[in-house]
Amino acid sequence: MSLSSLHIPYALPAVLLILALSLKTPTFVRAWKDPDVRATSLLLLLASAVFLSVAPASIHQINTVTGVPNIAAPWVYSLLTAFCGSCLTMVITWRDEPSPRRRARIRRIWLIYTGIVVALWATYLLADVPAERIYDLDTYYATEPWMREHILLYLAAHMVSALVAAYMIWKWISKVTDAWLKAGLVFLQAGYAFGLVFDVAKLAAVGARWAGVNWDWLSTRLAPPFAILDASLVGIGFILPQGGPFLQKWIRDQRTYRRLRPLARAIRRVAPSAARARVGRFAPLDLRLLQRQQRIHDGLLRLAPHVDAELLRCAFDEARAAGHRDERARGIAGAIAVRAALEAFLTPAADADDDRAASSARIDSGLDDIEAIARAFRQPRTVDAIRQRVVTTESVDAHA
Repeated sequence: MSLSSLHIPYALPAVLLILALSLKTPTFVRAWKDPDVRATSLLLLLASAVFLSVAPASIHQINTVTGVPNIAAPWVYSLLTAFCGSCLTMVITWRDEPSPRRRARIRRIWLIYTGIVVALWATYLLADVPAERIYDLDTYYATEPWMREHILLYLAAHMVSALVAAYMIWKWISKVTDAWLKAGLVFLQAGYAFGLVFDVAKLAAVGARWAGVNWDWLSTRLAPPFAILDASLVGIGFILPQGGPFLQKWIRDQRTYRRLRPLARAIRRVAPSAARARVGRFAPLDLRLLQRQQRIHDGLLRLAPHVDAELLRCAFDEARAAGHRDERARGIAGAIAVRAALEAFLTPAADADDDRAASSARIDSGLDDIEAIARAFRQPRTVDAIRQRVVTTESVDAHA
């Protein structure tokens, strides 16, 4: 089995975590004093470092570059231990309100896990591990003095953190009402369950070596997939409560931005009263959406003197009579009124003082819902049909 053959299962979660970390970096730069932001950024950083380091090819590279046999062991186990401590502090940061008690608990956790990391390096330096072992280090050196303690130390730290975090979440999850947070906690619980399977498999393989039995397959074949599932699900669990609402808002803003495009294109024919601020296509979506909404409102403001209130009312009545619901009918009526106002604005006979009149004009409430109007602009046949009915009705009334 080549080193590269096991690289992809570790690389995919690493790429996702690095992507999440890169998306979180601007928030960290802006609000690094926020405990939640610091805790999330540190957790993503440690999780990314674990996945980048734990792949067999990475382990071999670390050993080769340093020239020290198995130096990757304390490096990877230290990162994993720090990640476990970060998970505990993150759960506490989410669960407890800011207080001196919360700060003291987080400080105590970091002191304990810092001590474990120091002990990991101390036991490694005291151990004699001359032969590089990439896949079976835990079982190959299970009976080696000090390396035995080294292995038990990282497994115990991982197991205790999983049990404590799972217990805290189990006591807390029933009180959580936020859907994204609850989903994240479910992923965390699943991740910790897989993590415990990893710990049990590793401990069983190590214990078998002490008893003179070879159960190495538990450590080399069974445990690694559960470790990947553990770290992946835990990473998702911590990302979801913050990334979920962000993604939800992004999708909603993207949908709104696309829906407003037909109306924005129509309003573009109304010359701006001042030079437009240029926002590039790679600008943040919320900024581009805000600019599109503002341009539409500015255009409607300039069209306000040309809006026919009676046409707007009649179009709404006709749309309702055609079976459209109130919101849809208001959008159709608004589209008809805006199109008529655009035609009036763009005629050569338009009053030259329209700009001054528009500055103080009040747009009729029928044009407030720009999303509904924009949706109607996407269906010109419906708008034309209702407008034709309005014209026909007005003609009949005129001859009556």
